Amino acid sequence: MTFLRGKYRKFIIRFWILASLFIGGIVFYITAVYFNFFWLFGGMPDLKAIENPQSQVASEIISADGQTLSKYFIENRTPIEFDQLSPNVIKALIATEDARFVRHSGIDPRSMFRVLKGVASSEQGTTGGGSTITQQLAKNLFQTRSEKYKGTLGDLPIIKTVIAKTKEWILSVRLERNYTKQEIMMMYLNTVSFGNNADGIKTASKTYFKKEPWNLDLPEAALLVGMLQNPSRYNPRIFKERALERRNVVLGQMMKYGFLTQEEFLRTKVKPLALNFNIENHNTGPAPYFRETLRDWMKEWLAAYNKENGTDYDLYTDGLRIYTTIDSRMQSYAEQAAEEHMKDQQTKFFNHFKALKMDPWVVKGKGGGYAPDPGFEKRAVRRSWRYRELKRMYGDDETKIWAELRRPIKMKVFSWRGDRDTIMSPLDSIKYYNKFLRIGMVSMDPRNGDVKAWVGGINFKHFKYDQVKQGKRQPGSTFKPFVYCSAIDLNFVTPCDPIVDRQVCIGDWCPKNSTGSYSGQPLTLRQALAKSVNSISVHLMKLVRPKAVVAYAHKLGITSTIPEEVTICLGTPNVSVFEMVNSYCTFVNSGKHVDPRFVTRITLKDGRVLADFPPNEKEVISPSIAYQMLFIMRGAVEDPWGTAQRLRTQYKLADNNDIAAKTGTTSDYTDGWFMGMTPNLVTGVWVGGEDNHVHFTNMAYGQGARIAMPAWGLYMQKVYADPDLAGNERSPYRRDRFIKPDGMEANIGCGGVKIDTVNTYLRPKVTDDESILF
Repeated sequence: MTFLRGKYRKFIIRFWILASLFIGGIVFYITAVYFNFFWLFGGMPDLKAIENPQSQVASEIISADGQTLSKYFIENRTPIEFDQLSPNVIKALIATEDARFVRHSGIDPRSMFRVLKGVASSEQGTTGGGSTITQQLAKNLFQTRSEKYKGTLGDLPIIKTVIAKTKEWILSVRLERNYTKQEIMMMYLNTVSFGNNADGIKTASKTYFKKEPWNLDLPEAALLVGMLQNPSRYNPRIFKERALERRNVVLGQMMKYGFLTQEEFLRTKVKPLALNFNIENHNTGPAPYFRETLRDWMKEWLAAYNKENGTDYDLYTDGLRIYTTIDSRMQSYAEQAAEEHMKDQQTKFFNHFKALKMDPWVVKGKGGGYAPDPGFEKRAVRRSWRYRELKRMYGDDETKIWAELRRPIKMKVFSWRGDRDTIMSPLDSIKYYNKFLRIGMVSMDPRNGDVKAWVGGINFKHFKYDQVKQGKRQPGSTFKPFVYCSAIDLNFVTPCDPIVDRQVCIGDWCPKNSTGSYSGQPLTLRQALAKSVNSISVHLMKLVRPKAVVAYAHKLGITSTIPEEVTICLGTPNVSVFEMVNSYCTFVNSGKHVDPRFVTRITLKDGRVLADFPPNEKEVISPSIAYQMLFIMRGAVEDPWGTAQRLRTQYKLADNNDIAAKTGTTSDYTDGWFMGMTPNLVTGVWVGGEDNHVHFTNMAYGQGARIAMPAWGLYMQKVYADPDLAGNERSPYRRDRFIKPDGMEANIGCGGVKIDTVNTYLRPKVTDDESILF
């Protein structure tokens, strides 16, 4: 017995020595990793980083009615709270990724063997299949395998993975001490990637099912959790059978751990994937042109804010919440109206030039007819991005550049029936895209300058140029109200003064009416503007002079440079739809110009307000002058000779509703405009080609009342049909009457005599096809 005790005593001593050395070695190793001895292991996140873990969070663009329009992101991530998770997600995640999640403290000893086994095959940065949820969170949050935490041993294949695993174990224990299990699960689901540009469970729910995460049913939750093992391999869009099989594995795990009965498992596993896929990127979603303008504005604003306050907020990673004035419903109606109208116009445009047997880039010949524009091809090519790229490659070697432009290649091109694959040379694609008419349409609330809808083109993916704010074109007759307003406000005329329709010359400039003739009859300003008679505008310009007209245009809201030339009375300066609509808002807002506004508030992701943007207005003309201008422009809709009378007769928009409007068409039908005002909404529409020589060749198709006004009519019909927007007396965009200043009559008086809204001077009622060109 003494011999045995002595023998076992030596064994026990040796065991404890070896055990102590082993444990001591582990402690020493962990300490060495933690403190990065001799810079061998790389750094560790500090205590502050553990207590305040950071992940890239997308900034959200929020509409005035509380909808998320889109996001700005590097990683498309929107965090949620634990109570916003569906129980199905929680059960599926625990059953599949970490069955002992609620029992362990960051490291599960029972799965250690699987972890170590996984380490041996994890050179490419996988978790080895045995990591706990907390370990995976540590890896996702702190990027332990990145260059930032790489030490001298970080280049050794197996060693670097062991070191990274050790750091994740250490971080897991510290995370468990700092956070509850619910917080850990919440952070995990907010940081993981689900592929297809979807980071975090909320974005994944939206991307794959168009649902909020709290509404995910059992098969949907199982599919998303199953994707976590390898989002690319189990991408349900590409590998449907593989994703379905993986989903059913998750369901099997849920049954294994008691989250499902066998009956529920068998019933659920036969269900289809039922995807409702909608990937988020800058080309998709509502208001893409507006979002690009907002992006540029936010970058500029953030740069100034950070400089002034010593902060470093980032638009793409700090989860800002940008509250905009855009109404998601009105934006949708504007996009629908623009699409419906432009499809119709494009069909007419193609048929028009098919009948003429020529391409739609034309110039007027000496005989008055139209002929193909010989300079169009080179002009269109030289302003294309492809030409600029080839220019960088080949310099001044035009032979090589044009050879490349004529080389057929595979490409996907836009069509109104959807994108189509084709083989086409870059030169042919440039000409193809120039055959499409473009649109710019923006809608503002005149009471506060809030932008409610913004359509900058026909398709943002293929036509990036924004025709609302970037594009500037001649406004034609829609500029005439600035001339009329200056003449009335400066007391040169009153709305009821008769002015004879006859040719007027200013120096050598003697413009004609669109018909080429003059009635020789006296017209009131309302009659003249309703018919858009050029001679009356020229007469007023002769009275007030260009300098005064420019001054009034600027104070009403035009920001572009306007030349002080007499020709501007017929709409020759280049302006944007955005500034034209803002200027017209001044008439509706009782003479007060209000700065256009598309952001009301910016907050951090925790709700703290960075900035508020209240409306800013200033009276620039009196309420009486503003109302007189509205009365004059109501003639376009209300009077039988008005260029916009179809809004009353065809679209039925003037019933119990005041509408003031102005159509505009520039020379050769290059630009078609329509400006429409109601008491609570001002909307402008421009339609034309990218190149000035791409246009219709006759008034029947090319005038503003035909090419632009219907989009306005369709849009307003949709707005008025929405009960929340216009359903009752309290609705913000209901049918209504313009605000009349105290002491003024509905019809503007002059010397006690009201303007007669029945034209006793003009010839009988005309059709829209006889509307003024300029």
